[in-house]
Amino acid sequence: MADLSAFPIATRWPAQHPDRIQLYSTPTPNGVKVSIMLEETGLPYEPHFINIGQNETWTPEFLSLNPNGKIPSIIDPDGPGGKPLPLFESGAILLYLAEKTGKFLPSDPARRYETIQWVFFQMAAVGPMFGQLGFFHKFAGREIEDKRPLERYRNESKRLLGVLETRLEGRDWIMGEDYTIADISLLGWVRNLIGFYGAGELVEFDSLKRVPAWLERGLARPAVQRGLDSPKRPD
Repeated sequence: MADLSAFPIATRWPAQHPDRIQLYSTPTPNGVKVSIMLEETGLPYEPHFINIGQNETWTPEFLSLNPNGKIPSIIDPDGPGGKPLPLFESGAILLYLAEKTGKFLPSDPARRYETIQWVFFQMAAVGPMFGQLGFFHKFAGREIEDKRPLERYRNESKRLLGVLETRLEGRDWIMGEDYTIADISLLGWVRNLIGFYGAGELVEFDSLKRVPAWLERGLARPAVQRGLDSPKRPD
């Protein structure tokens, strides 16, 4: 039986199955990257819902695991050398789980780094830009009279979708025939942009062909659907 007593977060969100990967998250675009990956790999995990609306990521227990106060974070009780491994940052977690399982990351070194570059593309560009567009289009930012920030993030989001549209020419997935962590990192963000943020018309999503088809293929995967709903929100 794994001992997680050294982790303060386990006192606030106790593990019922301490031998499984502990996921501390919310089903946001960043959060679902990890839950989708866990569902796709079949690794046993125990999800803990973190209520970001009630600032639970800023509690001492959560900050002890992720000092940046963001979801998702994990503890793998069977980390390298058989020791528990705490980890935060969704991109790092995707890479770790891919290497742990040998899944969704090519073994060929050139293709491996090509895949990783697209994960970094999501982390450095798509996530921040789409997130800012959501803020200025749907949330408090929409009340700002100066619309130049909204225009800035709209234009950049459209440009990034164009990058994906070009990349997907002749490809089913970001890496061609192989579904990888590059796709897993991006699916939730593109889905959120046109769904929860309601920005599809704003970025002219319907003018694209390959990105919508790619999104549809991704959302058709059963593991993706399960991951999008994990951890489940309290009733």
